[in-house]
Amino acid sequence: MRLPHRSSTTSNFKLASNIAPATLAMAAAAVVGIGLFAPSYPVRADTPAAQTIETPFGRAPVSFADIVDKVKPAVVSVSVVNDGGASKLASNEKGGKKGDKGFSLPDLPPDHPLHDFFKNLPKEFGQPDQKPKIVQGQGSGFVITPDGYVVTNNHVIDGATKIQVAFDNDETKYDAKLVGTDQRTDIAVIKIESTKKTFPTLKLAEKESRVGDWALAVGNPFGLGGTVTAGIVSALARDIGSGPYDYLQIDAAVNRGNSGGPTVNIDGDVIGVNTAIFSPSGGNVGIAFAVPAKTVKEVVEQLKSGGTVNRGWLGVKIQNVDEDTAASIGLPAAHGALVSEVTPNGPAAKSGLKAQDAIIQVNGDKIADSRDLARKIAELAPDTAVDVKVWRNNAEETVKVKLGLFPKNAEAAMSGENNDEDSNNNDDENAKPSSVELSQLGLTLMPARTGKDAPEGVAIAEVDPSSDAAQKGLKAGDVILEVSGQVVASPDDVLSGVKKAEGLKRTAVLLHIKTADQKRFVAVQLSSKKG
Repeated sequence: MRLPHRSSTTSNFKLASNIAPATLAMAAAAVVGIGLFAPSYPVRADTPAAQTIETPFGRAPVSFADIVDKVKPAVVSVSVVNDGGASKLASNEKGGKKGDKGFSLPDLPPDHPLHDFFKNLPKEFGQPDQKPKIVQGQGSGFVITPDGYVVTNNHVIDGATKIQVAFDNDETKYDAKLVGTDQRTDIAVIKIESTKKTFPTLKLAEKESRVGDWALAVGNPFGLGGTVTAGIVSALARDIGSGPYDYLQIDAAVNRGNSGGPTVNIDGDVIGVNTAIFSPSGGNVGIAFAVPAKTVKEVVEQLKSGGTVNRGWLGVKIQNVDEDTAASIGLPAAHGALVSEVTPNGPAAKSGLKAQDAIIQVNGDKIADSRDLARKIAELAPDTAVDVKVWRNNAEETVKVKLGLFPKNAEAAMSGENNDEDSNNNDDENAKPSSVELSQLGLTLMPARTGKDAPEGVAIAEVDPSSDAAQKGLKAGDVILEVSGQVVASPDDVLSGVKKAEGLKRTAVLLHIKTADQKRFVAVQLSSKKG
């Protein structure tokens, strides 16, 4: 089964774990190498040839064999079994309890690669009348300590009731236990349950990779085990729509089953953990992604010590500040993260941060965009006091915030603020509210609802398809809650907000929009036409 990536715009992303490994019959082939030039001095037959040569641009490999000999013994194949809750069911029945016969779907954060996949499963999945199904999967990993700590992907071992690892040069299968997982980076640490031997290890690279560096991927594609592929680092800091963290892009062949395996440099140090591939077909097309060594190191240290990763939490929903947004709020340059919602009772709310604040600095560090802010906050520990500089009311202002602990379910953390339910009060139900055309925005407006219990807000009845509002994604049925920070309850309020923006010589106006249960800010360019 191909597991899609969460990002709707990158639906061809696939996680590189192997859900159903294939069994292949292979014939052995001998390869004979013939030297073109005989050496002019005696050489012992068992003396290995030099594996790299110096060039004006640095070292270049003659062969990867020595690197592979160094790396491969520490790489493992990871086999997992998920019994679909059968073990829990048996335990409950043994104790006289009525067990849940369904397969429980994981509670994943919104930025997890599999969040949308599980969210959009048919209703039949997870129903109590279904019998548990045993699911087997395979991935890869590598040993980081002599006593058997292994790094792999969270999605490789997620939900596993049994984990085993095997080395390429050893037919023994070792049982392993879960130490800790981190869904946001898709990293997990497991421990081989063996106290009688030590294991070869790999170390995480200290030196950051450069585009064009050699990259070797080692792992267990399609259950074959012990496979090495070579390529280069194709890009750095790649955003694949999976949270605020960046990924390395490599062109070494990575397929299902490679998940959790290492990508190494020509020194044999791990530069990344293979996590996902971009693939229209489901197989390798030369675009793979790995969690960078720096991120892996930070996560693994916390997982080994406490089994979980504790991150700072600001308690806001944010979006990028583009040029139109900056113009609409009077911000001189388009940078920072605009607060679209504030979590009730969260750190930001307690400190006085508000929707429509543009966060431009944290502890003196400039914020480039929303992902930059998310990374900077995540790097800080909970209970850390930070200085957050915001752009508010045409001026900079510094707010001191004591960070909280990032919740396991970020979606649940935002609940409670938008729980408005449609009223059953149908007073003036048959009244037909008059619509108002606002040509400066390319919108036709009407009250969101009529009657004495009508909520604040103005509904969009029509959108001019040639307008900037249409290009920004506004559509009929959306509700305008605020214009330039002022709450609106009628089309006239919207018109007043637009005239105020024009009076300030703004080229755009900032609208607070509600679509279904989601709120966001949209900066719409002002047309020269008058409404």
